Amino acid sequence: MDQPLVMGIINATPDSFYEGHLDKGLQAITTLAGSMLADGAAILDIGGQSTRPGSQPVTANEEMDRVIPVINSILQQYPDAIISIDTYYSKVAAAAVAAGASIINDISAGNMDEDMLPVTAALKVPFIAMHMQGTPATMQQQPTYEDVVKEVLDFFIKKTGDCLNAGITDVIIDPGFGFGKTIQHNFQLLKHLDIFGMLDRPLLAGLSRKGTIYKTLGITAAEALNGTTALNSMALLKGAAILRVHDVKEAVQAVKLYNAYQKA
Repeated sequence: MDQPLVMGIINATPDSFYEGHLDKGLQAITTLAGSMLADGAAILDIGGQSTRPGSQPVTANEEMDRVIPVINSILQQYPDAIISIDTYYSKVAAAAVAAGASIINDISAGNMDEDMLPVTAALKVPFIAMHMQGTPATMQQQPTYEDVVKEVLDFFIKKTGDCLNAGITDVIIDPGFGFGKTIQHNFQLLKHLDIFGMLDRPLLAGLSRKGTIYKTLGITAAEALNGTTALNSMALLKGAAILRVHDVKEAVQAVKLYNAYQKA
């Protein structure tokens, strides 16, 4: 990646902390994908279950029933689209890659399914490893760290080694904003995001419309676009290579301005 990329979020779910898309129908989701691609999304991230704080898991089969038709529909209409599958089930990951997905995005970094790392290695696709304390159902129940930046960095030093040992060559790291972190933890991670550059791996920032923004500003997630753009800009200045967002056009504009700033 010679410049930061934008990843558009497509929630193939009826529920999400911000916006689920499943109840809008397959054609509506495909149209949304087309709009994101037209706005400049380099990657479309398809997820089949909500991982908002307190959410309960769905089965791998139910998740596949949600995401595979979406992947098929998008690639039928947009065959050059690069799709990542947002799952912690190796079974879903394998089915999604067979359907045409080309990146695996796992919020547990392989910790919730012991087959995920060897399956990813066998599939020979890039792997996005995210840090999360606990599970989506428990992660916001008093998350604690002695030093959140050091502990997340130590996690990735070990995890990238595990990935390489498993045979995964392309690893992207995601510090997991909002996943088992307080608002203060999230700001500490953002402030020191450039430290993760020592790992020499692309860095993904997923800040879009999260509680860190709307709770700090005293607004709702629906009102958090401006705050999202502000934090995305900070993340770019701190070395983020991928912005994972609900609002592609605005994130692409932030990247264009960042690129112009870098060239000045």
